[in-house]
Amino acid sequence: MSVLLETSAGDIVIDLLVDYAPKMCENFLKLCKVKYYNFSPIHSVQKSFSFQTGDPLGPMAPQSDGGTSIWGLLSDNAADRTFTALFHPKLKHLERGTVSMATAPHPSDADQRLAGSQFIVTLGDNTDYLNGKAAIFGKVVEGFDVLEKINDAIIDERGHPLVDIRIKHTVVLDDPYPDPPGLREPSSSPAPTKAQLATVRIGEDEELLDEEANEEAAAAAEKRRKEREAAAQALTLEMMGDLPFAEVKPPENVLFVCKLNPVTTDDDLELIFSRFGKILSCEVIRDQKTGDSLQYAFIEFEDQKSCEDAYSKMDSVLIDDRRIHVDFSQSVSRLSDVWRNETNTKRKSAARRGGGGWGGVKELEKRRQYRNQDLEPEDDRGYRMVHGMEDIRGRHGKDEDIPRNGPRNQISGRREGTNQRPERSPERYGHGYRPGPVDRKRDVERRSRSPRRDRYRDSGHDRPAPAGRRRDDREWSRRDRRDSDRDQGSWKERDRYRGRDDYGGR
Repeated sequence: MSVLLETSAGDIVIDLLVDYAPKMCENFLKLCKVKYYNFSPIHSVQKSFSFQTGDPLGPMAPQSDGGTSIWGLLSDNAADRTFTALFHPKLKHLERGTVSMATAPHPSDADQRLAGSQFIVTLGDNTDYLNGKAAIFGKVVEGFDVLEKINDAIIDERGHPLVDIRIKHTVVLDDPYPDPPGLREPSSSPAPTKAQLATVRIGEDEELLDEEANEEAAAAAEKRRKEREAAAQALTLEMMGDLPFAEVKPPENVLFVCKLNPVTTDDDLELIFSRFGKILSCEVIRDQKTGDSLQYAFIEFEDQKSCEDAYSKMDSVLIDDRRIHVDFSQSVSRLSDVWRNETNTKRKSAARRGGGGWGGVKELEKRRQYRNQDLEPEDDRGYRMVHGMEDIRGRHGKDEDIPRNGPRNQISGRREGTNQRPERSPERYGHGYRPGPVDRKRDVERRSRSPRRDRYRDSGHDRPAPAGRRRDDREWSRRDRRDSDRDQGSWKERDRYRGRDDYGGR
């Protein structure tokens, strides 16, 4: 036995468990048969838990009585409005789509629960909280997508959907129970009453209009977002130098041809496309290293009409056993190159007129970012020259004007233009370097002045040499050995002069 519920969110098919809950199934079938549930609102929606319906007016209507059973609807006795709900021990709320009657405790017996017309449908699994509070009598077999829509509906703080979701029609697919006395099935679904219409918040038709308006607004907002994103990307490319300016547009007289045969040449394409008009340039793009065709080309016509004619007639044409594809070019590379070359020419002209530097500014100098690797050897650190030799000559003058303190000769080690003896240093002669007399006189300030040297300085160090004689180098070695002998006897002093302070315990 099954019942079809047509709702504003879709259709739901419910199978009834007549063997486990016969009286509740009979009540539900007869109420559907007399169209009692028509226009009943869905309310008390709890996400991933359950929703409730079955009251023709809903809980928001002040004149609502909460619904009645089929026996109370056919009689005037108030005691027949509800009936005792029976809970079968094998029926539990364990899966989504479980259908059960909403119950309330009996006024005089707390262990007994009463049911009327309202029922609950679960929206999630393991809703065992409802066990003992709602009496199961059926389960949903079709329409789980409708349950998802109800679960995702926008609701207020009381669980009522902001946009009405209502039962529009009920169809009894199979009814094994005889009709109670006085039951009359209507020939068609009755129209909603004034009381029911008064409970409408946002109707279904209004929501459709709002959805269309929202879709249009969303499309317009998405279009504006894409335009802003494209403008930002174009500005970034302009700052990087890939575009001459952000508002640049591709030319309208250039065709893009792809899917070419690798053997197709520029002359072949120019001969084929020349029947549509005068061609200014035709270039098949090739690999810079190997020279192989990349199988696409750009064809520039003299006017836009010739370009449009070629586009309309040459797409999917067979050329050299390949069916080509033709489209309007979106590339601005050539425009960018033309603009950049013109700008650089103007800057060079301004520099030649006396502006100085690069671009007419004296503080700016031309930098060479890429050099010929075959012509420029690497230095000891693995770097290559950033500035060319011609730039250095332009900055420091010609070769013959190099001053006496110019660069060293790589072979002799002497400075160009001088007869000076090359300076001896540890960097040049390695760790075996020992300064000679000339180096001592030339680089006195480079020699370390340790505290030991100041402490044991011999007055003879500062005594001038006798007239007609020069100080012998052996005199320096004797003084050094004497200082070393003194230090061997006082290791504490030696450590103190070296900056150590760890001898206090010895």
